[in-house]
Amino acid sequence: MKTGNRRFLLVFLLIALAVAGVLSHYASGDPDGLTKVAEDKGFAAQEKEHALADSPLSDYAVEGVENERLSGGLAGVIGVGLTALAGGGLFWAVRRRGGRTPADAPAGR
Repeated sequence: MKTGNRRFLLVFLLIALAVAGVLSHYASGDPDGLTKVAEDKGFAAQEKEHALADSPLSDYAVEGVENERLSGGLAGVIGVGLTALAGGGLFWAVRRRGGRTPADAPAGR
């Protein structure tokens, strides 16, 4: 990978981590669109817990961390990290499988 690409990805990752870890604390606590519509239309009472409701990162918080700000920030950082790993792994696998890219092709073809 070229140095410029690495630098771009590193800066992008650092910004994503900062947004997830710090700025996420200032996100709105108001219900999202689906929840708001369910409340307005009267079918919110039929809501059921999903299978992952007791997972370690449920409700945008890290289970066992008492400080709400730290818990939410850690959940965001963990989420960004897992997403970056999954996306990076997928791109790595596709690149390995795909063989040569147009940039690798000999000039004049």
